[in-house]
Amino acid sequence: MTLLKRCGLLLLLALPLAAHNGPPFPIIVDRPAGPVVISLWTHPDVGIGTFFVIVKAPPGGSIPDDLKFDIAVRPATGRLAWARYPMQREWLRGQVQFNASVPFDAQELWNVQVFVNSKKGSGQSAASVEVTPPGLGRWDLLFFSSPFLGIGFLWFRALMKRRNVRQLRSA
Repeated sequence: MTLLKRCGLLLLLALPLAAHNGPPFPIIVDRPAGPVVISLWTHPDVGIGTFFVIVKAPPGGSIPDDLKFDIAVRPATGRLAWARYPMQREWLRGQVQFNASVPFDAQELWNVQVFVNSKKGSGQSAASVEVTPPGLGRWDLLFFSSPFLGIGFLWFRALMKRRNVRQLRSA
């Protein structure tokens, strides 16, 4: 098999997948909600999806100490009722963040609502997110490193052929 055919085979095996596999991504960015400004980040996998609300003070304001967040999800098809989950505050240096884990039962478009409550006011914000199947688990590393392993194998074979040619010439 020629080098060109091998490279073509590697390219065919490296087609992009529809699954989300990677760091969280934002679905709401710097949107006012009640007494604060929020950004909602998510890692939406079938099974357990995670949501992160990053809180900022509005211009000239402050972040209330009694701030509470809930997140509600529902399939866009309406096949299930809204399910609401409390978010837990995570204590980070220099940033206020709330986290929640949400169960998803199917790969489809889901509506998401974030509710904020405080003595200074309440509010909400909404978005939609495509829930994707989880990755391959422990096999992810092998799958995603396969193109690099293939190139390493081709490089090793080329070196061995070059070595054999040198040995034949010197003999």
